[in-house]
Amino acid sequence: MSKQRFMFTFNEEQIQEPIIYNLGQQFALITNIRRADVSKDEGWVLLELEGSDNDIEQGITWVTSKGVRVDPVDVDNEER
Repeated sequence: MSKQRFMFTFNEEQIQEPIIYNLGQQFALITNIRRADVSKDEGWVLLELEGSDNDIEQGITWVTSKGVRVDPVDVDNEER
């Protein structure tokens, strides 16, 4: 199992969907929200994912297909 961190950026429509929950359920990933800032119009989440490299890769592909912006985060420099 590996851990990787990502910054997810959501628009107004995406905030209403349980994307992080579904990511964990559909791809057998442990999700850990490290930081977040969400309003009714937009939001970002610094998310740590734990699982197999393949599950993480497939999960990120799925999240991106939902229109969420996904950026990798360097663990040593996780400031937004």
